[in-house]
Amino acid sequence: MQYKRIKWLILWIPTATIALWEYVRHAFLLPYISMDLGNLLAPVIVLVVTLTLVRGLMRMLEEAHESLQRERAVKAALVEREQLARELHDGISQSLFLLAVKLDRLERETEGGAAAQTAVQLRGTVRRVFEDVRQSIANLRSEPSLADTEWMQPVMLLAEELERSDGLRVEMDWRLSELGLSSKQKVELIAIIREAMLNVQKHAGATRMLVRTEPAEGGGFRCTVEDDGAGADMDELMAKGRYGIRMMMDRAKEMDWQLDIGRVGGPAAREERGGGLRVELSSKEGA
Repeated sequence: MQYKRIKWLILWIPTATIALWEYVRHAFLLPYISMDLGNLLAPVIVLVVTLTLVRGLMRMLEEAHESLQRERAVKAALVEREQLARELHDGISQSLFLLAVKLDRLERETEGGAAAQTAVQLRGTVRRVFEDVRQSIANLRSEPSLADTEWMQPVMLLAEELERSDGLRVEMDWRLSELGLSSKQKVELIAIIREAMLNVQKHAGATRMLVRTEPAEGGGFRCTVEDDGAGADMDELMAKGRYGIRMMMDRAKEMDWQLDIGRVGGPAAREERGGGLRVELSSKEGA
C-alpha cells in the first residue's frame, strides 16, 4: 500500500467510524439504546477500531518509512561511492599508469645496470598498488544491496578473487547473522576482515587461509582470520609505510572492539617463527 494512502486512512478511519456509529444509532438503535449509553459507547468503538485497524496501519506506515529511509541511504551511498570511484580512476589510477610507463622507459634506458633492477622492483610495486586501486574502484562501483543476506558479499568476492588470481585457498566458515548489527558495525566489520585477508595475500606467503565468524557466548561476535604462511613480527607489520594493521586497530578501537594479532599455535610457534598469522576480532555484548 502506498505511503500517502496509509496516512490518509489513518486520518479518516476514526472520523468515518464516528460518523457510521452515529448514523446507525440514530437510524436503527434509538429505541434500544439511550443517549447517554450511545455517547459512552462512541469512544469505546473508536478505541477498538484504533487498536485493530489503525494500529495495523501505523505499523505498515513505520515499515514503509523505514524502507524509504533505507532506499535513500543506499542511493546516497551509491552516489558517494561513484564519486569516489571516479576520483580514484581520474587521479590515482591514471597517475599509477603513467608512473608504470615511465618506469618501463627507465628500465629500457638503463638496461643491465643496477638502476634497471630497481626499476623492475618499483614497477612490480606499482603494479600491485594499481591492482589494489582497480579492485577498490570495482568494489565502489558495485551497487550496495538491500538484502540482509548479502551484506557479507564483499568478503566472499575478495575470497574468490584471491583464489583466482593468487591460487590462495580460502575457506569460509561464516556463522554470523546480520541480526543485531547496525549498518556501521557491518561496514567496519567487513572492512577489517577484508584488510586482514589482503595482508595475508601481500605479506604471509600462505597457501591457505581460514575466515571464521561466529556469535560469541553472552552476546557479541568473534571473527578470526588465520593462514598457514611464514607469519610476521608486529614490528614488521607496524613498520613505517604500512598502514593496514594501523587501520584495523583504529577501526576496532573506534567501535570498542578487541583486536588480537598473534601466531597460529601460540607462544611456542611464536618463538620458532613458525605457523601463520592469526587475527582475531571480538565484540562485547551490545557493543
